[in-house]
Amino acid sequence: MALAFDEFGRPFIILREQEKKARIRGLDAHKANIAAGKAVARILRTSLGPKGMDKMLQSPDGDVTITNDGATILEQMDVDNQIAKLMVELSRSQDYEIGDGTTGVVVMAGALLEQAEKLLERGIHPIRVAEGYEMASRIAFDHLERISQKFEFTADNIEPLVRTCMTTLSSKIVNRCKRALAEIAVKAVLAVADLERKDVNLDLIKVEGKVGGKLEDTELIYGIVVDKDMSHPQMPKRIEDAKIAILTCPFEPPKPKTKHKVDIDTVEKFQTLREQEQKYFDEMVQKCKDAGATLVICQWGFDDEANHLLMNRNLPAVRWVGGVELELIAIATGGRIVPRFQELSPEKLGKAGLVREKSFGTTKDKMLYIEKCANSRAVTIFIRGGNKMMIEETKRSLHDALCVARNLIRNNSIVYGGGSAEISCSIAVETAADRHPGVEQYAIRSFADALDAVPLALAENSGLPPIDTLTAVKAQHVKESNPHCGIDCNDVGTNDMKEQNVFETLIGKQQQILLATQVVKMILKIDDVISPSEY
Repeated sequence: MALAFDEFGRPFIILREQEKKARIRGLDAHKANIAAGKAVARILRTSLGPKGMDKMLQSPDGDVTITNDGATILEQMDVDNQIAKLMVELSRSQDYEIGDGTTGVVVMAGALLEQAEKLLERGIHPIRVAEGYEMASRIAFDHLERISQKFEFTADNIEPLVRTCMTTLSSKIVNRCKRALAEIAVKAVLAVADLERKDVNLDLIKVEGKVGGKLEDTELIYGIVVDKDMSHPQMPKRIEDAKIAILTCPFEPPKPKTKHKVDIDTVEKFQTLREQEQKYFDEMVQKCKDAGATLVICQWGFDDEANHLLMNRNLPAVRWVGGVELELIAIATGGRIVPRFQELSPEKLGKAGLVREKSFGTTKDKMLYIEKCANSRAVTIFIRGGNKMMIEETKRSLHDALCVARNLIRNNSIVYGGGSAEISCSIAVETAADRHPGVEQYAIRSFADALDAVPLALAENSGLPPIDTLTAVKAQHVKESNPHCGIDCNDVGTNDMKEQNVFETLIGKQQQILLATQVVKMILKIDDVISPSEY
Protein backbone atom coordinates (compact mmCIF):
# COMPACT_ATOMS: atom_id res chain seq x y z
CA MET A 1 0.00 0.00 0.00
CA ALA A 2 1.40 3.41 -0.92
CA LEU A 3 0.18 6.97 -0.56
CA ALA A 4 0.43 9.29 -3.59
CA PHE A 5 -0.85 12.79 -4.45
CA ASP A 6 -2.42 14.02 -7.67
CA GLU A 7 -1.63 17.39 -9.34
CA PHE A 8 -4.05 19.21 -7.01
CA GLY A 9 -2.37 17.79 -3.93
CA ARG A 10 -5.22 15.40 -3.13
CA PRO A 11 -4.01 12.16 -1.53
CA PHE A 12 -4.98 8.78 -2.88
CA ILE A 13 -3.93 5.23 -1.95
CA ILE A 14 -2.32 2.87 -4.40
CA LEU A 15 -2.81 -0.81 -3.57
CA ARG A 16 -0.55 -3.45 -4.98
CA GLU A 17 -2.46 -5.85 -7.24
CA GLN A 18 -5.59 -3.86 -6.59
CA GLU A 19 -7.86 -6.00 -8.74
CA LYS A 20 -7.13 -8.99 -6.51
CA LYS A 21 -8.02 -7.25 -3.25
CA ALA A 22 -11.29 -6.32 -1.64
CA ARG A 23 -11.55 -3.38 0.72
CA ILE A 24 -14.33 -2.52 3.13
CA ARG A 25 -14.21 0.41 5.50
CA GLY A 26 -16.20 2.34 8.07
CA LEU A 27 -19.49 0.93 9.30
CA ASP A 28 -19.43 -1.86 6.69
CA ALA A 29 -16.14 -3.13 8.07
CA HIS A 30 -17.52 -3.09 11.60
CA LYS A 31 -20.64 -4.92 10.52
CA ALA A 32 -18.68 -7.58 8.61
CA ASN A 33 -16.40 -8.16 11.60
CA ILE A 34 -19.28 -8.32 14.04
CA ALA A 35 -21.13 -10.77 11.79
CA ALA A 36 -18.09 -13.07 11.77
CA GLY A 37 -17.78 -12.95 15.56
CA LYS A 38 -21.49 -13.60 16.02
CA ALA A 39 -21.37 -16.57 13.64
CA VAL A 40 -18.77 -18.31 15.81
CA ALA A 41 -20.69 -17.52 19.00
CA ARG A 42 -23.89 -18.89 17.47
CA ILE A 43 -22.24 -22.27 16.88
CA LEU A 44 -21.21 -22.59 20.51
CA ARG A 45 -24.38 -21.14 21.98
CA THR A 46 -26.27 -24.43 21.77
CA SER A 47 -23.60 -26.36 23.65
CA LEU A 48 -23.71 -24.22 26.82
CA GLY A 49 -24.86 -25.68 30.10
CA PRO A 50 -25.90 -29.10 31.43
CA LYS A 51 -28.44 -29.64 28.67
CA GLY A 52 -26.14 -28.35 25.92
CA MET A 53 -25.76 -30.26 22.67
CA ASP A 54 -22.54 -31.90 21.49
CA LYS A 55 -20.81 -31.14 18.22
CA MET A 56 -19.40 -33.77 15.90
CA LEU A 57 -16.32 -32.71 13.95
CA GLN A 58 -14.56 -34.71 11.29
CA SER A 59 -10.96 -33.91 10.50
CA PRO A 60 -9.58 -34.11 6.92
CA ASP A 61 -8.07 -37.53 7.61
CA GLY A 62 -11.37 -38.95 8.82
CA ASP A 63 -10.91 -38.78 12.61
CA VAL A 64 -14.19 -37.99 14.34
CA THR A 65 -14.35 -35.89 17.52
CA ILE A 66 -17.56 -35.57 19.53
CA THR A 67 -17.39 -32.88 22.20
CA ASN A 68 -19.10 -29.93 23.80
CA ASP A 69 -15.93 -28.33 25.13
CA GLY A 70 -15.83 -24.87 23.53
CA ALA A 71 -12.05 -24.76 23.14
CA THR A 72 -11.90 -28.17 21.44
CA ILE A 73 -14.74 -27.34 19.01
CA LEU A 74 -13.04 -24.14 17.89
CA GLU A 75 -9.57 -25.79 17.70
CA GLN A 76 -10.91 -28.47 15.36
CA MET A 77 -12.94 -26.08 13.21
CA ASP A 78 -11.20 -24.82 10.11
CA VAL A 79 -11.72 -21.07 10.40
CA ASP A 80 -10.64 -18.76 7.57
CA ASN A 81 -11.95 -15.41 8.69
CA GLN A 82 -9.46 -13.41 10.77
CA ILE A 83 -12.07 -12.10 13.21
CA ALA A 84 -13.40 -15.60 13.74
CA LYS A 85 -9.81 -16.66 14.46
CA LEU A 86 -9.74 -14.05 17.24
CA MET A 87 -12.71 -15.86 18.83
CA VAL A 88 -10.80 -19.14 18.60
CA GLU A 89 -7.81 -17.51 20.32
CA LEU A 90 -10.17 -16.11 22.98
CA SER A 91 -11.49 -19.54 23.83
CA ARG A 92 -7.96 -20.99 23.81
CA SER A 93 -6.64 -18.39 26.24
CA GLN A 94 -9.54 -19.11 28.62
CA ASP A 95 -8.67 -22.81 28.34
CA TYR A 96 -4.98 -22.24 29.10
CA GLU A 97 -5.56 -19.86 31.98
CA ILE A 98 -8.63 -21.32 33.69
CA GLY A 99 -9.42 -24.58 31.92
CA ASP A 100 -13.17 -24.19 32.25
CA GLY A 101 -15.78 -21.77 30.87
CA THR A 102 -14.48 -21.88 27.30
CA THR A 103 -17.97 -21.95 25.78
CA GLY A 104 -19.35 -19.21 28.02
CA VAL A 105 -16.61 -16.75 27.14
CA VAL A 106 -17.35 -16.99 23.40
CA VAL A 107 -21.12 -16.71 23.93
CA MET A 108 -20.46 -13.63 26.06
CA ALA A 109 -18.24 -12.02 23.39
CA GLY A 110 -20.86 -12.76 20.72
CA ALA A 111 -23.56 -11.06 22.80
CA LEU A 112 -21.36 -8.00 23.37
CA LEU A 113 -20.76 -7.72 19.61
CA GLU A 114 -24.47 -8.03 18.91
CA GLN A 115 -25.26 -5.19 21.33
CA ALA A 116 -22.41 -3.08 19.90
CA GLU A 117 -23.90 -3.42 16.42
CA LYS A 118 -27.15 -1.80 17.59
CA LEU A 119 -25.21 1.10 19.12
CA LEU A 120 -23.14 1.62 15.96
CA GLU A 121 -26.32 1.76 13.88
CA ARG A 122 -27.52 4.56 16.12
CA GLY A 123 -24.41 6.46 15.13
CA ILE A 124 -22.41 6.13 18.35
CA HIS A 125 -18.67 6.14 17.77
CA PRO A 126 -17.06 2.69 18.21
CA ILE A 127 -14.36 4.03 20.55
CA ARG A 128 -17.04 5.41 22.88
CA VAL A 129 -18.73 2.00 22.82
CA ALA A 130 -15.41 0.30 23.64
CA GLU A 131 -14.77 2.70 26.53
CA GLY A 132 -18.27 2.14 27.89
CA TYR A 133 -17.71 -1.63 27.74
CA GLU A 134 -14.40 -1.24 29.58
CA MET A 135 -16.11 0.72 32.40
CA ALA A 136 -18.92 -1.82 32.60
CA SER A 137 -16.50 -4.75 32.75
CA ARG A 138 -14.73 -3.16 35.73
CA ILE A 139 -18.10 -2.70 37.49
CA ALA A 140 -19.00 -6.36 36.82
CA PHE A 141 -15.54 -7.51 37.92
CA ASP A 142 -15.82 -5.71 41.27
CA HIS A 143 -19.41 -6.84 41.74
CA LEU A 144 -18.32 -10.48 41.33
CA GLU A 145 -15.79 -9.93 44.15
CA ARG A 146 -18.61 -8.69 46.36
CA ILE A 147 -21.03 -11.57 45.73
CA SER A 148 -18.36 -14.27 45.91
CA GLN A 149 -17.97 -16.49 48.94
CA LYS A 150 -14.91 -18.09 50.46
CA PHE A 151 -14.98 -21.85 50.30
CA GLU A 152 -13.16 -23.43 53.20
CA PHE A 153 -11.76 -26.90 52.65
CA THR A 154 -9.02 -28.99 54.18
CA ALA A 155 -7.20 -32.11 53.08
CA ASP A 156 -9.75 -34.11 55.13
CA ASN A 157 -12.88 -32.19 54.13
CA ILE A 158 -12.88 -32.24 50.34
CA GLU A 159 -16.66 -32.07 49.86
CA PRO A 160 -16.66 -28.39 48.75
CA LEU A 161 -14.08 -29.13 46.04
CA VAL A 162 -16.00 -32.19 44.86
CA ARG A 163 -19.20 -30.19 44.51
CA THR A 164 -17.54 -27.53 42.39
CA CYS A 165 -16.00 -30.17 40.12
CA MET A 166 -19.42 -31.82 39.80
CA THR A 167 -20.80 -28.54 38.42
CA THR A 168 -18.12 -28.56 35.72
CA LEU A 169 -18.75 -32.20 34.83
CA SER A 170 -22.54 -31.82 34.76
CA SER A 171 -22.39 -30.09 31.38
CA LYS A 172 -20.33 -32.90 29.86
CA ILE A 173 -21.24 -36.25 28.37
CA VAL A 174 -19.98 -38.00 31.53
CA ASN A 175 -22.57 -36.42 33.82
CA ARG A 176 -24.15 -39.75 34.81
CA CYS A 177 -21.15 -40.61 36.99
CA LYS A 178 -20.02 -37.08 37.75
CA ARG A 179 -19.82 -37.76 41.49
CA ALA A 180 -17.21 -40.51 41.08
CA LEU A 181 -15.18 -38.60 38.50
CA ALA A 182 -15.25 -35.39 40.56
CA GLU A 183 -13.93 -37.29 43.58
CA ILE A 184 -11.16 -38.81 41.45
CA ALA A 185 -10.19 -35.39 40.08
CA VAL A 186 -10.08 -33.77 43.53
CA LYS A 187 -8.10 -36.60 45.10
CA ALA A 188 -5.62 -36.49 42.21
CA VAL A 189 -5.13 -32.73 42.56
CA LEU A 190 -4.75 -32.94 46.34
CA ALA A 191 -2.18 -35.73 45.95
CA VAL A 192 0.11 -33.50 43.89
CA ALA A 193 -0.82 -30.13 45.43
CA ASP A 194 1.50 -28.06 47.54
CA LEU A 195 -1.03 -26.61 49.98
CA GLU A 196 1.48 -24.27 51.67
CA ARG A 197 2.43 -22.59 48.41
CA LYS A 198 -1.11 -23.02 47.03
CA ASP A 199 0.33 -24.44 43.87
CA VAL A 200 -0.55 -27.49 41.76
CA ASN A 201 1.56 -28.96 38.99
CA LEU A 202 -0.91 -30.68 36.67
CA ASP A 203 1.95 -32.33 34.74
CA LEU A 204 2.27 -34.78 37.61
CA ILE A 205 -1.23 -36.10 36.93
CA LYS A 206 -1.15 -38.51 34.04
CA VAL A 207 -4.45 -39.30 32.35
CA GLU A 208 -4.35 -42.68 30.63
CA GLY A 209 -7.24 -44.34 28.78
CA LYS A 210 -8.01 -47.84 27.55
CA VAL A 211 -10.99 -48.91 25.46
CA GLY A 212 -13.12 -51.52 27.16
CA GLY A 213 -14.95 -51.83 30.46
CA LYS A 214 -17.40 -49.14 31.46
CA LEU A 215 -17.04 -45.54 32.57
CA GLU A 216 -17.64 -46.54 36.19
CA ASP A 217 -14.41 -48.60 36.13
CA THR A 218 -12.35 -45.40 35.91
CA GLU A 219 -9.90 -45.39 38.82
CA LEU A 220 -7.26 -43.26 40.45
CA ILE A 221 -3.91 -44.96 40.93
CA TYR A 222 -1.45 -43.51 43.43
CA GLY A 223 1.44 -44.29 41.19
CA ILE A 224 2.15 -44.66 37.51
CA VAL A 225 0.49 -46.77 34.83
CA VAL A 226 2.67 -47.59 31.84
CA ASP A 227 1.24 -49.05 28.67
CA LYS A 228 3.98 -51.69 28.43
CA ASP A 229 4.55 -55.22 29.66
CA MET A 230 7.54 -57.22 30.85
CA SER A 231 10.06 -57.82 28.10
CA HIS A 232 10.00 -61.60 28.52
CA PRO A 233 6.76 -63.54 28.97
CA GLN A 234 8.27 -65.73 31.72
CA MET A 235 9.37 -62.86 33.96
CA PRO A 236 7.43 -62.48 37.24
CA LYS A 237 4.20 -60.49 36.85
CA ARG A 238 4.19 -59.14 40.38
CA ILE A 239 7.12 -57.67 42.29
CA GLU A 240 6.78 -56.44 45.85
CA ASP A 241 9.14 -53.88 47.41
CA ALA A 242 10.69 -53.30 44.02
CA LYS A 243 13.94 -51.41 43.66
CA ILE A 244 13.82 -49.87 40.22
CA ALA A 245 16.77 -48.98 38.01
CA ILE A 246 15.68 -46.31 35.52
CA LEU A 247 18.02 -46.40 32.52
CA THR A 248 18.37 -44.33 29.39
CA CYS A 249 21.16 -46.51 27.95
CA PRO A 250 20.44 -49.48 25.68
CA PHE A 251 21.21 -53.09 26.61
CA GLU A 252 23.43 -53.73 23.63
CA PRO A 253 27.15 -53.77 22.85
CA PRO A 254 28.61 -50.28 22.41
CA LYS A 255 28.65 -49.12 18.82
CA PRO A 256 31.61 -47.03 17.67
CA LYS A 257 30.66 -43.59 16.36
CA THR A 258 32.90 -44.03 13.30
CA LYS A 259 32.23 -46.60 10.60
CA HIS A 260 34.34 -49.72 10.82
CA LYS A 261 34.32 -53.06 9.14
CA VAL A 262 35.29 -56.25 10.93
CA ASP A 263 36.57 -59.01 8.72
CA ILE A 264 36.00 -62.42 10.17
CA ASP A 265 37.71 -65.21 8.28
CA THR A 266 37.95 -68.02 10.81
CA VAL A 267 35.55 -69.67 13.21
CA GLU A 268 37.83 -68.78 16.14
CA LYS A 269 37.57 -65.04 15.45
CA PHE A 270 33.78 -65.28 15.33
CA GLN A 271 33.83 -67.21 18.59
CA THR A 272 35.99 -64.49 20.23
CA LEU A 273 33.66 -61.74 19.01
CA ARG A 274 30.65 -63.59 20.34
CA GLU A 275 32.25 -64.18 23.71
CA GLN A 276 33.21 -60.51 23.90
CA GLU A 277 29.58 -59.51 23.26
CA GLN A 278 28.36 -61.97 25.84
CA LYS A 279 30.83 -60.52 28.34
CA TYR A 280 29.42 -57.05 27.69
CA PHE A 281 25.88 -58.24 28.37
CA ASP A 282 27.04 -60.15 31.43
CA GLU A 283 28.69 -57.06 32.85
CA MET A 284 25.63 -54.89 32.19
CA VAL A 285 23.27 -57.29 33.92
CA GLN A 286 25.75 -57.82 36.75
CA LYS A 287 26.01 -54.05 37.35
CA CYS A 288 22.23 -53.85 37.69
CA LYS A 289 22.25 -56.83 40.09
CA ASP A 290 25.15 -55.37 42.13
CA ALA A 291 23.30 -52.10 42.63
CA GLY A 292 20.49 -54.13 44.17
CA ALA A 293 17.89 -53.54 41.45
CA THR A 294 14.94 -55.93 41.28
CA LEU A 295 13.35 -54.30 38.20
CA VAL A 296 14.92 -52.52 35.24
CA ILE A 297 12.99 -49.90 33.27
CA CYS A 298 14.78 -48.96 30.08
CA GLN A 299 14.09 -46.24 27.52
CA TRP A 300 15.54 -48.30 24.67
CA GLY A 301 15.27 -51.90 23.55
CA PHE A 302 17.44 -54.94 24.30
CA ASP A 303 18.79 -57.68 22.09
CA ASP A 304 17.20 -61.09 22.48
CA GLU A 305 20.42 -62.22 24.11
CA ALA A 306 20.21 -59.51 26.77
CA ASN A 307 16.57 -60.40 27.32
CA HIS A 308 17.46 -64.05 27.76
CA LEU A 309 20.26 -63.18 30.20
CA LEU A 310 17.98 -60.91 32.23
CA MET A 311 15.47 -63.74 32.36
CA ASN A 312 18.13 -66.24 33.51
CA ARG A 313 19.52 -63.88 36.13
CA ASN A 314 16.01 -63.33 37.46
CA LEU A 315 15.95 -59.59 36.75
CA PRO A 316 12.57 -58.48 35.34
CA ALA A 317 12.77 -55.66 32.80
CA VAL A 318 10.53 -53.30 30.83
CA ARG A 319 11.70 -51.80 27.55
CA TRP A 320 10.74 -48.93 25.24
CA VAL A 321 9.32 -46.68 27.97
CA GLY A 322 8.81 -43.08 26.77
CA GLY A 323 10.80 -40.15 28.15
CA VAL A 324 7.84 -38.39 29.83
CA GLU A 325 6.80 -41.62 31.54
CA LEU A 326 10.38 -42.22 32.71
CA GLU A 327 10.41 -38.78 34.33
CA LEU A 328 7.09 -39.43 36.07
CA ILE A 329 8.32 -42.83 37.29
CA ALA A 330 11.48 -41.17 38.61
CA ILE A 331 9.42 -38.52 40.45
CA ALA A 332 7.04 -41.09 41.89
CA THR A 333 9.61 -43.63 43.03
CA GLY A 334 12.23 -41.12 44.11
CA GLY A 335 14.80 -42.65 41.76
CA ARG A 336 17.35 -41.04 39.47
CA ILE A 337 17.47 -41.49 35.71
CA VAL A 338 20.81 -43.16 34.96
CA PRO A 339 22.45 -42.51 31.57
CA ARG A 340 25.34 -45.03 31.86
CA PHE A 341 25.69 -48.45 33.47
CA GLN A 342 28.92 -47.31 35.19
CA GLU A 343 26.93 -44.73 37.19
CA LEU A 344 24.45 -47.17 38.72
CA SER A 345 24.54 -47.13 42.51
CA PRO A 346 22.06 -48.26 45.21
CA GLU A 347 21.04 -44.68 46.14
CA LYS A 348 19.96 -43.95 42.55
CA LEU A 349 17.32 -46.68 42.57
CA GLY A 350 13.65 -45.84 42.88
CA LYS A 351 11.45 -47.68 45.38
CA ALA A 352 7.92 -48.92 44.85
CA GLY A 353 5.83 -51.06 47.18
CA LEU A 354 4.23 -53.03 44.37
CA VAL A 355 4.79 -53.40 40.65
CA ARG A 356 2.23 -55.58 38.89
CA GLU A 357 1.19 -56.39 35.37
CA LYS A 358 -2.53 -56.32 34.71
CA SER A 359 -4.27 -57.68 31.62
CA PHE A 360 -7.65 -56.48 30.43
CA GLY A 361 -10.60 -58.53 29.32
CA THR A 362 -10.06 -61.14 26.65
CA THR A 363 -7.59 -58.99 24.73
CA LYS A 364 -3.85 -59.41 24.96
CA ASP A 365 -3.51 -55.85 26.28
CA LYS A 366 -1.33 -55.62 29.34
CA MET A 367 -0.34 -52.61 31.41
CA LEU A 368 2.18 -52.15 34.16
CA TYR A 369 1.04 -50.60 37.45
CA ILE A 370 3.72 -49.07 39.69
CA GLU A 371 2.04 -48.44 43.04
CA LYS A 372 2.76 -47.62 46.70
CA CYS A 373 5.67 -45.44 45.65
CA ALA A 374 8.15 -43.78 47.99
CA ASN A 375 6.89 -40.37 46.91
CA SER A 376 3.26 -40.43 45.87
CA ARG A 377 3.45 -37.03 44.20
CA ALA A 378 2.73 -38.45 40.77
CA VAL A 379 -0.65 -40.07 40.20
CA THR A 380 -2.48 -41.58 37.25
CA ILE A 381 -6.15 -41.38 36.37
CA PHE A 382 -7.01 -44.48 34.40
CA ILE A 383 -10.13 -44.11 32.25
CA ARG A 384 -12.19 -46.95 30.82
CA GLY A 385 -15.00 -46.51 28.33
CA GLY A 386 -16.98 -48.14 25.56
CA ASN A 387 -15.21 -46.51 22.63
CA LYS A 388 -12.30 -44.26 21.76
CA MET A 389 -14.40 -41.11 21.38
CA MET A 390 -15.93 -41.60 24.82
CA ILE A 391 -12.47 -41.91 26.37
CA GLU A 392 -11.18 -38.81 24.57
CA GLU A 393 -14.19 -36.78 25.71
CA THR A 394 -13.78 -38.07 29.28
CA LYS A 395 -10.13 -36.96 29.19
CA ARG A 396 -11.20 -33.46 28.14
CA SER A 397 -13.91 -33.34 30.82
CA LEU A 398 -11.47 -34.48 33.49
CA HIS A 399 -8.97 -31.87 32.37
CA ASP A 400 -11.63 -29.22 33.02
CA ALA A 401 -12.39 -30.70 36.45
CA LEU A 402 -8.68 -30.85 37.37
CA CYS A 403 -8.26 -27.22 36.36
CA VAL A 404 -11.24 -26.17 38.48
CA ALA A 405 -9.86 -27.99 41.51
CA ARG A 406 -6.47 -26.35 40.93
CA ASN A 407 -8.05 -22.89 40.65
CA LEU A 408 -9.92 -23.42 43.91
CA ILE A 409 -6.72 -24.38 45.70
CA ARG A 410 -5.07 -21.22 44.35
CA ASN A 411 -8.02 -18.98 45.17
CA ASN A 412 -10.88 -20.49 47.14
CA SER A 413 -13.56 -17.90 46.26
CA ILE A 414 -16.61 -19.13 44.39
CA VAL A 415 -19.69 -17.61 42.79
CA TYR A 416 -22.91 -19.47 42.10
CA GLY A 417 -23.55 -20.94 38.65
CA GLY A 418 -26.66 -21.40 36.55
CA GLY A 419 -26.35 -17.86 35.18
CA SER A 420 -26.93 -16.36 38.65
CA ALA A 421 -23.61 -14.48 38.67
CA GLU A 422 -24.32 -12.99 35.23
CA ILE A 423 -27.84 -11.90 36.17
CA SER A 424 -26.55 -10.31 39.37
CA CYS A 425 -23.79 -8.48 37.47
CA SER A 426 -26.29 -7.37 34.84
CA ILE A 427 -28.49 -5.75 37.50
CA ALA A 428 -25.45 -4.11 39.14
CA VAL A 429 -24.16 -2.74 35.81
CA GLU A 430 -27.62 -1.47 34.88
CA THR A 431 -27.86 0.39 38.21
CA ALA A 432 -24.37 1.83 37.83
CA ALA A 433 -25.15 3.13 34.32
CA ASP A 434 -27.24 5.97 35.79
CA ARG A 435 -24.13 7.39 37.45
CA HIS A 436 -22.31 7.84 34.15
CA PRO A 437 -23.34 10.86 32.09
CA GLY A 438 -22.54 10.95 28.38
CA VAL A 439 -22.65 8.49 25.54
CA GLU A 440 -20.88 5.75 27.52
CA GLN A 441 -24.12 5.26 29.43
CA TYR A 442 -25.64 3.57 26.37
CA ALA A 443 -22.69 1.20 26.10
CA ILE A 444 -22.86 0.33 29.81
CA ARG A 445 -26.56 -0.50 29.48
CA SER A 446 -25.81 -2.62 26.41
CA PHE A 447 -23.17 -4.48 28.43
CA ALA A 448 -25.85 -5.27 31.03
CA ASP A 449 -28.12 -6.63 28.28
CA ALA A 450 -25.26 -8.71 26.86
CA LEU A 451 -24.63 -10.32 30.25
CA ASP A 452 -28.14 -11.76 30.05
CA ALA A 453 -27.11 -13.81 27.00
CA VAL A 454 -25.62 -16.60 29.14
CA PRO A 455 -28.74 -17.26 31.28
CA LEU A 456 -30.88 -16.88 28.13
CA ALA A 457 -28.83 -19.53 26.34
CA LEU A 458 -28.99 -21.79 29.42
CA ALA A 459 -32.78 -21.51 29.54
CA GLU A 460 -33.10 -22.03 25.79
CA ASN A 461 -30.89 -25.16 25.82
CA SER A 462 -32.88 -26.60 28.72
CA GLY A 463 -36.12 -26.30 26.79
CA LEU A 464 -37.57 -23.56 29.02
CA PRO A 465 -39.19 -20.41 27.59
CA PRO A 466 -36.07 -18.19 27.65
CA ILE A 467 -37.50 -14.69 28.13
CA ASP A 468 -40.15 -15.69 30.68
CA THR A 469 -37.65 -17.68 32.74
CA LEU A 470 -35.06 -14.91 32.69
CA THR A 471 -37.50 -12.17 33.67
CA ALA A 472 -38.89 -14.30 36.51
CA VAL A 473 -35.40 -14.99 37.89
CA LYS A 474 -34.38 -11.35 37.48
CA ALA A 475 -37.47 -10.17 39.34
CA GLN A 476 -36.66 -12.62 42.13
CA HIS A 477 -33.09 -11.24 42.30
CA VAL A 478 -34.32 -7.67 42.67
CA LYS A 479 -37.15 -8.51 45.07
CA GLU A 480 -35.15 -10.71 47.47
CA SER A 481 -31.73 -9.11 46.65
CA ASN A 482 -30.47 -12.69 46.56
CA PRO A 483 -27.56 -13.15 44.13
CA HIS A 484 -27.87 -16.96 44.21
CA CYS A 485 -30.94 -17.31 41.96
CA GLY A 486 -30.22 -18.83 38.57
CA ILE A 487 -31.84 -20.80 35.79
CA ASP A 488 -33.15 -24.15 36.99
CA CYS A 489 -31.75 -26.19 34.08
CA ASN A 490 -32.10 -29.61 35.69
CA ASP A 491 -35.71 -29.00 36.70
CA VAL A 492 -35.05 -29.56 40.38
CA GLY A 493 -37.82 -27.17 41.36
CA THR A 494 -35.77 -24.44 43.02
CA ASN A 495 -34.00 -21.45 41.51
CA ASP A 496 -31.59 -21.15 44.41
CA MET A 497 -28.22 -22.32 43.17
CA LYS A 498 -26.96 -22.59 46.74
CA GLU A 499 -29.44 -25.39 47.38
CA GLN A 500 -28.66 -27.02 44.04
CA ASN A 501 -24.91 -26.91 44.78
CA VAL A 502 -24.01 -25.29 41.48
CA PHE A 503 -20.72 -23.46 41.92
CA GLU A 504 -18.17 -21.81 39.67
CA THR A 505 -14.76 -20.42 40.51
CA LEU A 506 -14.59 -16.66 40.94
CA ILE A 507 -11.38 -16.27 38.92
CA GLY A 508 -12.94 -18.24 36.06
CA LYS A 509 -15.93 -15.90 35.86
CA GLN A 510 -13.83 -12.75 36.16
CA GLN A 511 -11.48 -13.97 33.46
CA GLN A 512 -14.46 -14.63 31.18
CA ILE A 513 -15.74 -11.08 31.48
CA LEU A 514 -12.31 -9.47 31.07
CA LEU A 515 -11.25 -11.61 28.10
CA ALA A 516 -14.56 -11.19 26.27
CA THR A 517 -14.44 -7.40 26.76
CA GLN A 518 -10.85 -7.18 25.52
CA VAL A 519 -11.59 -9.09 22.33
CA VAL A 520 -14.72 -7.05 21.61
CA LYS A 521 -12.79 -3.81 22.12
CA MET A 522 -10.18 -5.03 19.67
CA ILE A 523 -12.81 -5.91 17.06
CA LEU A 524 -14.58 -2.56 17.48
CA LYS A 525 -11.36 -0.65 16.81
CA ILE A 526 -10.96 -2.12 13.32
CA ASP A 527 -12.51 0.17 10.70
CA ASP A 528 -10.71 -0.74 7.49
CA VAL A 529 -10.19 -4.23 6.13
CA ILE A 530 -8.14 -4.96 3.04
CA SER A 531 -8.26 -8.61 2.17
CA PRO A 532 -7.43 -10.75 -0.86
CA SER A 533 -10.74 -11.16 -2.67
CA GLU A 534 -12.02 -14.61 -3.53
CA TYR A 535 -12.01 -15.64 -7.16
